[in-house]
Amino acid sequence: MTQSKRADLGKDPQRVSGMFDQVAAGYDRTNTVMTFGNDAFWRAATTRAVAPKRGERILDLAAGTASSSASLAMSGAEVVAADFSPGMLTEGKRRHGHLKNLSFVEADAMNLPFADDEFDAVTMSYGLRNVQQPKKALAELLRVTKPGGRLVVNEFSTPPGKVFRGLYRFYNAQVLPRVARVAGTNSDAYDYLNESIQDWPDQRTLSAWLREVGWTEVAYRNLSFGIVALHRAKKPAKPATPATPKTDTKATKQA
Repeated sequence: MTQSKRADLGKDPQRVSGMFDQVAAGYDRTNTVMTFGNDAFWRAATTRAVAPKRGERILDLAAGTASSSASLAMSGAEVVAADFSPGMLTEGKRRHGHLKNLSFVEADAMNLPFADDEFDAVTMSYGLRNVQQPKKALAELLRVTKPGGRLVVNEFSTPPGKVFRGLYRFYNAQVLPRVARVAGTNSDAYDYLNESIQDWPDQRTLSAWLREVGWTEVAYRNLSFGIVALHRAKKPAKPATPATPKTDTKATKQA
């Protein structure tokens, strides 16, 4: 029997990656069960927010099994599904590898293997929370985005309503690991999920981080009463190059 790999809030990349490797095969099924099908609604909302267009180049970071990447690729855009878990990428290739406009890259969010100004849009769903230095990841996403390009981050967040927030936290702590166990998935991974959600900052703090690293036009909207929040931003366009002053070709005569 494979020994369970339990990630913690230290978020060591190897431990987190190994944990996701172990849950890859049943990841989508468990997500659908534990979110009561809301994962499909959240994915559709994210795709609409990215607004992919044919001919664009889009990075889907923390793509997991590439369900979100495949949704984006349906537009005809060239989509790169990137993740630091080889197991997740293998599962993604098995399911969606037939899509000609979808490619797969193993990547560290804090040190992306892409050139500056490469993508028209970048997106990340439920992965920023698992990065040791999330601000560094946001800065890397900014670096690889073209000037004027757009960012969409979908992440678990803080429900603003006090009563619903209490019920949600009870569900995550007491019910979610049991659901994962029934679904045949490593329940330790979903213990970590609950811990990482509780430790994650609220919507306004994440918005402040985006502005801090250089994103502009930052905004967010809550989905499902704030269980997740959809954050949007743009990379500033490059300032116009000042016009070169014309040289007077006429000789200036001294008095």
